[in-house]
Amino acid sequence: MPDSLRPKHWPKSSYDPHYDPLVDAGPGHNRDYAPTYWIGTAGTPPPDDGPVSGDMDAEVVVIGSGYTGLSCAIHLAREHGIKAVVLDANTVAWGCSTRNGGQAQISSGRLKRSQWIQRWGVDVARKMHDEIVEAFELFRSLIAEPEVDCDPQDGGHFYIAHKPGVMPKLEAESKLLNEVFGYKSRVMSREELHETVVKDEEAAGALMEPDGISIHAAKLAFGYMKLARKLGVKIHPASPVMGWKTVNGVNHLTTPGGTVRARTVALATAGYTPPGLHKRTKHRLMPVLSNSMVTRPLDPNEIAACGFKTGSPLTDTRTLRHYYRFLPDGCVQIGSRSAITGADAENPKHLERLQESLYRKFPALTGINLDYSWWGWVDVSHDMMPRIFQPDPDRRIFYAMGYGGNGVMYSAQAGKRMAQMIAGKAQKLDLPIFTSQLPGHGILTPFRRMGQRMMYGWYWLQDEKF
Repeated sequence: MPDSLRPKHWPKSSYDPHYDPLVDAGPGHNRDYAPTYWIGTAGTPPPDDGPVSGDMDAEVVVIGSGYTGLSCAIHLAREHGIKAVVLDANTVAWGCSTRNGGQAQISSGRLKRSQWIQRWGVDVARKMHDEIVEAFELFRSLIAEPEVDCDPQDGGHFYIAHKPGVMPKLEAESKLLNEVFGYKSRVMSREELHETVVKDEEAAGALMEPDGISIHAAKLAFGYMKLARKLGVKIHPASPVMGWKTVNGVNHLTTPGGTVRARTVALATAGYTPPGLHKRTKHRLMPVLSNSMVTRPLDPNEIAACGFKTGSPLTDTRTLRHYYRFLPDGCVQIGSRSAITGADAENPKHLERLQESLYRKFPALTGINLDYSWWGWVDVSHDMMPRIFQPDPDRRIFYAMGYGGNGVMYSAQAGKRMAQMIAGKAQKLDLPIFTSQLPGHGILTPFRRMGQRMMYGWYWLQDEKF
């Protein structure tokens, strides 16, 4: 394309609180970050390689500069000698990777181990567990890298029963983890939890998993970015893919600043995947909004009243679960599901509901001022499990997404697995999350949000009334 006809780079644009991946054509161009606690406290983002400013060729292009895309680029470079080019429509790690709760748990999707067995049988479930254990070790190794200084708070994950009737299910799940998977979880009473972990007034007890680490979400992303660039990866923000065609097996990705040509493309766009990006990802995810907020720092009396003795991840047992934690600077973060649509995201009732949830758990914090409030889109797959997959064996296009809110940890392994597939080193990846595509919703696709509204009502009745 002649320079005279090439679109100019757009200036930095403001954050759009109403962005909706099921409605908008794309996530924007050079938009600023959401006003999260993580962006507000991470410091200046590290240098990048600037927007694409001319036509170029690459061996591999990764679309999406969040945890998954950066991990894929890191492992391509470090383990396979492939220097990828990473493209992002907006600022680096603009989507899920700087809007989550910063909780790394020993899970990958929304399903529990017992549900793995129901779906795939014991043998496959055990292999899945081994995959997740390996993933957690990889995550530990990455956050130990000198470039990745993300304020880790280790100490396990506490899955907290929000009412007494849930305890038998936790006890059964713990028994399964121990006896079938050899994973040493244990059940804690309300009294032990209050004395040694946190004084959540709703809690009837908890399931404790030994593996769980809280991290600073933006510092993790920025650390991955620094590590990737150290390995020779090029990272181009403000470079949305506005056109995509394949010519003689080469993908031509049109950005405002030039066309990037590559035989291999890796998609790591998660809950911010544009509907028109590629036919293989269209309608393969159900993006769901999650709200999050952070209080002002607590004073010593408030800390004592809430009984915070850990900064480890805390999750309650609601279907519309709450994820919460005590931050290193003395603030409290809590998040849960939010509006159905982007247009309704700013409705104050969603923040009010989240505040009421905080007050139920910690009455001493009733009315506390907030320092931050934000929301973001979670990439929920239609069967509640992620996929790392090459949807067409005749085309070198791969994707990794669908974590359902558990991507902080598993995205590192997903990126590594996608890199192995790209490099032709995936012969032993025989689990369902590697051998099948993200399922669609078929003729129900136009009615998904109608169904979501109905299910939210049903989940609330299950969580709070039954």
